[in-house]
This record gives sequence, C-alpha cells and structure tokens, in this order.
Amino acid sequence: MTETAPFPKLERGLVAILRGLKPSEAVAIGQAIFGAGIEAIEVPLNSPEPFASIASIVEALPPTALVGAGTVLTAADVDGLHKAGGRLLVSPNIDVEVMGRAMQYGIVTMPGVFTPTEAFQAIRLGASALKFFPASVLGAAGISAMRAVLPASVLVGAVGGVSDKDFAGYKAAGVSVFGLGSSLFKPDMSVDEVAARAKAAVQAWDAAFGVA
Repeated sequence: MTETAPFPKLERGLVAILRGLKPSEAVAIGQAIFGAGIEAIEVPLNSPEPFASIASIVEALPPTALVGAGTVLTAADVDGLHKAGGRLLVSPNIDVEVMGRAMQYGIVTMPGVFTPTEAFQAIRLGASALKFFPASVLGAAGISAMRAVLPASVLVGAVGGVSDKDFAGYKAAGVSVFGLGSSLFKPDMSVDEVAARAKAAVQAWDAAFGVA
C-alpha cells in the first residue's frame, strides 16, 4: 500500500462536478472550465460512459489538471478510474475497500462525511481531504463546530447545495475546497453558458479569498 496522496496545491479550491456529462461534449466542457480557472474536474460515475469522458478530459488538459470521478462506490470503480487516467476520487461516503484501492494507485481521495465519527474514520483511512456532504444541510455553523475538533492540517471541502454565493460563509467555517455541481453545469447547458458560470465562480472565489 502506498502513502496517502496529498491534495495538490490548486490555484483555487474549486472542483467542477459534471454530473450527466456526455463523452461527446466532455473535451469542450472540460477545456472551457479549465480555461476559466478551475483546475479540478469530477465526472460522477452515474453519468453516461463516465470513464470515456474522464479519459478524454485527461488527454485534452495539461498534466496539472486534477481530473477524476465522483460517486465512486466500489473497488472496481477505482480500477476503472485508474485505467482512465484519473487522479481524483470523490465519493458520497467513506468505504474501507474503496479507500484501500485508491491508496494502492496513489489517487487523491475526497470521501463524503457528515459526522465527526465519519470524519475521523476518513482521516484514519488516509483521506487526502474531507468532503462534508450535503453541506447545505450541515451549514457553515455545523461544519465549523466539527472543524474545531479536527486536526488543523486536514483539508475540508463543502459539497452539496453550494454555489459561488456561499464561499465567504463557508470560508469562515474553515472550508477551503468547494464542489460546484448544478450551479455550474447541467447536461442541457451550452459550452458558452458553462464557461460563463465557471468564470463567475472563479471571480467569486478570488473575491472571497482575497486573490488579486
């Protein structure tokens, strides 16, 4: 088993969640999002042919892009992600077998947690970052309360019902990574619309985190 893969230093702590993405649009959408300034892209595995989309985006973007899969539930999913060239694994839960397989491949992991028990289990299993999900249910206050008892070095993300309007409130709670789903991408959106939303999210991040 390899060591925990550290969460890479991104210019902005933003992950684009492209649920429902089709392989035929993957490259154009991926390039638009990366071009807007979002370096991390997640294709949930309940999308059409997700591994084909992941492989296409990985090939089209620079090696610095952090591309991977969401809704990863089984070790076989991890195998598929690795074969497609993905380096990021996001899940709605914390699963021992999934985490162990990801560690073998050196994949960056961001498992979903909702309670202190789950958060500490994820840390013990080598999570690169924690995904508090659904963040809109916990709220910034709930995450802040749990953040106070977690190791200071743990990277905390908020996903689920989060948009660029929420950055400042969650930042105060100790959140530094945000997963943006339907506020950024829906299957019926044009490339131009996705690009515009990605640029707006980047501008909101820069404003909230003091990036010039």
